[in-house]
Amino acid sequence: AAESSTGTWTTVWTDGLTSLDRYKGRCYHIEAVIGEDNQYIAYVAYPLD
Repeated sequence: AAESSTGTWTTVWTDGLTSLDRYKGRCYHIEAVIGEDNQYIAYVAYPLD
């Protein structure tokens, strides 16, 4: 079993339980976390239809 949401979705996609094209997110903005090295905030959008 996957511990993270990313791992869970990876398992779902790998097993062919859903369509990757339908559910994959689109990262539309990334910003660095102030005061933290190699830390970023990613804004992800998913299609609603």
